[in-house]
Amino acid sequence: MKILLWEKRTEKRFTLMELAKKSGIGKSTLNNIENGKVSPTLFQLEMIAIAMGVKITDLFESEYK
Repeated sequence: MKILLWEKRTEKRFTLMELAKKSGIGKSTLNNIENGKVSPTLFQLEMIAIAMGVKITDLFESEYK
């Protein structure tokens, strides 16, 4: 499964700092998720989706989606 956070964030024209403030998730955590260093929890995906006004499923790519 590939996380599409960077793609969605840039498409929506959010900076990391803006998304961090809106989602309540730290900038460094968001950066680590974008770079594939950590996997987001379902709760984090939900908070990111709400902050950006997208569906959770828009944030990842999977053959089982």
